[in-house]
Amino acid sequence: MAGVITRPKIAVVVPKYGLVGGGERFVLELTERLAQTSRFDLHVFAQAWQGATKSALTFHRLSVIPFPKWLTPLSFAWSASRAIAAAGDFSLIHAHERILRADICSQHFVPHRFWVREIRGKRVLSLFDLATCWLERRMLAGPTPCRAVLPVSSLAKACLLRSYPLPGALVETVHPGVDGAFFKPREEGAREGLRLELGLAKDDVVILFVAMNFELKGLDLLLEAVSRMKKKAWGQRVKVLVVGKGRERKFKQLAGELGIGDAVCFAGVRRDMASIYQAGDLLVLLSGFDTFGMVVAEAMAAALPVIVSSQVGARDLVREAENGFVVERLDRKQVDAALWGCLGDQTRYRSMQASARKTAQALSWEAVAARVAAIYEQLLALSPSNRPGQQNS
Repeated sequence: MAGVITRPKIAVVVPKYGLVGGGERFVLELTERLAQTSRFDLHVFAQAWQGATKSALTFHRLSVIPFPKWLTPLSFAWSASRAIAAAGDFSLIHAHERILRADICSQHFVPHRFWVREIRGKRVLSLFDLATCWLERRMLAGPTPCRAVLPVSSLAKACLLRSYPLPGALVETVHPGVDGAFFKPREEGAREGLRLELGLAKDDVVILFVAMNFELKGLDLLLEAVSRMKKKAWGQRVKVLVVGKGRERKFKQLAGELGIGDAVCFAGVRRDMASIYQAGDLLVLLSGFDTFGMVVAEAMAAALPVIVSSQVGARDLVREAENGFVVERLDRKQVDAALWGCLGDQTRYRSMQASARKTAQALSWEAVAARVAAIYEQLLALSPSNRPGQQNS
C-alpha cells in the first residue's frame, strides 16, 4: 500500500527470554526498549519466555533435544535456523547464543575452548564441548560470519579476539544497562524490615555476595577474608549475606570451620533483589571468571561500593578507591586492603556510595538500546541489497 513504511525486520535469538539469569535479563531489557522505539519489527525466537511483554514483539517457540546433552546446542541452532526461514525474510539476525549464522552476536560468553580448558581446567573436550566449539566457529568465522560482535566487557572482548581476530567485523563493547529507578539507594524502613526478616541487626555491616555458582564466584575467598576481619576490632560487626544458589551445605561447613558460622546468612534465590541491595553495605564478587556480572551494576545503582576480582568483566565500571576496588582474587593482602578501604572510614564510604550511584546512572537501558539501534542502522545501511536471513542453513 502506498505510503506505508516497512520497518526492518529483526530476529532476536535466545534460549530463554525473561527468565532468571544475567544474560536473560540483558536480552529482555534491551529487546523491550528496542521495541518501544517502534523503529524495528522485532521477532523473538526462544525455547521459553516468561510473562506478558509490554512491547510489540512477536514470539516464535524453538524446540530443543535435551538428551543426549551434545545434541542440545545443535538442535537449538537448527531449530532457530528453520524457524527464522519459516517466518520470512529478516533484515538482521541478532543472536544471544551460538547459532548457525547471525549478523550480530551479543557476546555474553567467552570462546568455549578457552572456557573449558582455562577456566574449568578440562583437558579432554566432551561431545557437548566439541559441538559448542563447532557452532561458535561457524557463527563467528564461518562462510558467512557475524558482521558485528558486541562483547559485554573489555575482558570478554580480549578473550574473543585471542581466539577469533574477526578482521572484517565490527567489534564494540556494549555493557549491560541497569534500571536506576528500580535499583535505588537505601530506604531506611525497607532496609530495617528486611534485615529483621533475615536475622541481621540494624548496626551490622553487611557484605553482599550474589551468585548462582558459589564456587566459581569466590565465596570461599570472601569467607576466608571475613574470618581475618573478625580478628580485628573493626571487623566484629561484619556479616555476610549470601544470595543465590550453590552448594550451601559445603559453605556453611566452611564458615563453621573458619569460626564465622554465626556471621553468615544464606538467603537462597530471591526475587526482591532491589530490597536485598538496600539491606547491604558492600558487594564483593571474587569470581574466577565472569564476562560481566550484572549484580555489580545493580549494587552500584543501589549506592553500594563494590570489590571485584580482575577476572570480573564489570571491572570496567570500577574507579579505584572512588566507587570500589579491583583486586587479584588470590592476593589476601589486596583483598583485605580493599575491604578496609571501603569500610574503614565513614566519610570515605559515603563518598564511594555517591560515586557508585553516579556510575550506574550512566548505564541506563535506554542508552544501551540507543547504541544497539545505531549498530542495526549501520549494518542495514552497509548492505541494503544483501539483507541476511535469506539463507539460514
